[in-house]
Amino acid sequence: MENTDPSIDAYIAKSGDFAKPVLTHLRELVHQACPDVVETIKWGFPFFDYKGTLCNMAAFKEHASFGFWKAAMLKDEHKVIAKGDDAAAGSLGKIYTLADLPSDEILIAYIKEAVVLNENGVKVTLRVNPKPAVAKPALVMPPEFNTMLEGNSMAKMHFEEFSPSKKKEYIEWFVDAKSEATKQKRMEQALEWISEGKSRHWKYQ
Repeated sequence: MENTDPSIDAYIAKSGDFAKPVLTHLRELVHQACPDVVETIKWGFPFFDYKGTLCNMAAFKEHASFGFWKAAMLKDEHKVIAKGDDAAAGSLGKIYTLADLPSDEILIAYIKEAVVLNENGVKVTLRVNPKPAVAKPALVMPPEFNTMLEGNSMAKMHFEEFSPSKKKEYIEWFVDAKSEATKQKRMEQALEWISEGKSRHWKYQ
């Protein structure tokens, strides 16, 4: 593999024994599907970039995860993208062993589809305007922010203790972002505030 980052090697090495083969295999598939991909660490987790953020992976105490940055925009012909609550654990849900992954052929096809989205400059759809007289869809926590919370135990503890309205204020802030870059900056700022137990509008309270 080319364009590898030693920090990713270190991340995999310190992961649980169950996660090592999963992360190693996912990494190999990403490089196979996109030889020009660039590895990096963001928010403490391995990310893969190619003309923008492509995907990421992570290892937790009992499961691993893999997420496409533009999962909602993939065709998902094989119905492998997690939906609803399962999506909080990543695009493929919680991964415990290699057997939990789709076939290599399917995963490579999905990664290549994600590559094309970035090559074409397709932006993440952050907001959906409902039709008149139709109730707005329920706000959903961005999977990438849930990954950030999983990597910050203090922020996760405070966020779980927040009232539904306080959680909603943060999620709305992310959803209202006009660009992917703005969304990332807001999530990074939110993680800092939440780790200190601060609400979205703490400055005015």
